Amino acid sequence: MGLAVSNMDAATVSGRIRPCGRSHLPAIREIFNEVILTSTALFEYEPRSLEAVTQWFAVKETAGLPVLGCFAADTDVLLGFTSYGPFRPFAAYRFTVEHSVYVHEQHRGHGVGRELLAAILETARAAGMHLMVGGIEATNTASIELHRRFGFTHAGRIHEAGHKFDRWLDLDFYEKRLADRE
Repeated sequence: MGLAVSNMDAATVSGRIRPCGRSHLPAIREIFNEVILTSTALFEYEPRSLEAVTQWFAVKETAGLPVLGCFAADTDVLLGFTSYGPFRPFAAYRFTVEHSVYVHEQHRGHGVGRELLAAILETARAAGMHLMVGGIEATNTASIELHRRFGFTHAGRIHEAGHKFDRWLDLDFYEKRLADRE
């Protein structure tokens, strides 16, 4: 699984998408932490330290996994980011990835998530991945609708998979085949 950003179709992905680097980790941390503290998009309670985000990024870097950002035009201001990683750590799953898309709170509803999802799909295709999976909290209708627009289909639900904000959270899985069957 390598980063294949240079193979992205320019018509599919805007020029605002590019790989994130270590200089973007404070902005990534800010986005992660706002999501953790205010939403059910991440089943975490505590904000991530810069050390934790740096370790997360190092794992992605070492494995050759993409961390793509959507940046404000002609700037280094991060509007959101996306990544994928192995779905499960067994060899037979090597062509299946699970992705995440996170958008800065001030830039939601303006197409940033759409640009990021298009980019991570194209990157996974170019890397030879076969299936992309997304785990979405069952009441996150904006994320569910975005994924449906990109052809993801509902693959199942784990009831009461998490507990946050004094309530049980169901986790829905969505899937999209990236390549034709061989």
